[in-house]
Amino acid sequence: MSQPTAICPNCGAPIRFRWSSAVQTTCEYCKSILVRHDVNLEKVGQVADLPPDISPIQIGTEGVYRNSAFQVIGRIVYSYDLGSWNEWHLMFSNGSSGWLSDAQAEYAVSFLSAAEGFLPLPQNVTRGWHTKQQGVDLTITTLTEANYEGVEGELPFTYWDKERCWFADLRSADGRFATIDYTENPPLFFLGEFIDFDSLRLVNLKEFEGWTA
Repeated sequence: MSQPTAICPNCGAPIRFRWSSAVQTTCEYCKSILVRHDVNLEKVGQVADLPPDISPIQIGTEGVYRNSAFQVIGRIVYSYDLGSWNEWHLMFSNGSSGWLSDAQAEYAVSFLSAAEGFLPLPQNVTRGWHTKQQGVDLTITTLTEANYEGVEGELPFTYWDKERCWFADLRSADGRFATIDYTENPPLFFLGEFIDFDSLRLVNLKEFEGWTA
């Protein structure tokens, strides 16, 4: 299957999309943030210098989740009191997409889901709030106020001009994971599970001194 291509409206460099459904990407040459309108691209911003990153994952890393192959094609970077973390956008071999959260050496794979019932408003959200989603009993364990730091690569939605962001993380007794993302209105709900790094069978990892896969 051929991959969609376009021209960066800022510098004229060729843009190749790994994922045909990508809505936003960044130019590897001039770091412009580009929003896709069919075959045309619009520059909407500029990628800031991202914070130092010790994650071995990078754009182009490949792996397997539940017997489905994927490739990392984008990321969103946030910072908070304990440091920073990455939300890696994954393209699966069947054309779907998901997310790999990479925070303080803890990993979780999740997918955008339709929440069953109401989600609490950001001003009302509290630790201990309980919900049942797709048969999974979940409880809010962590509330995080974060700074949006930047984006890289291809994303399934437009995401670039953010500042302070609120997230509520939920867990189940058997290792399932969910996040309520209050950067959008109405909020987005992602459901997944914590995953062992080695089980992802990652290749094309970043190489740096002092770390080996």
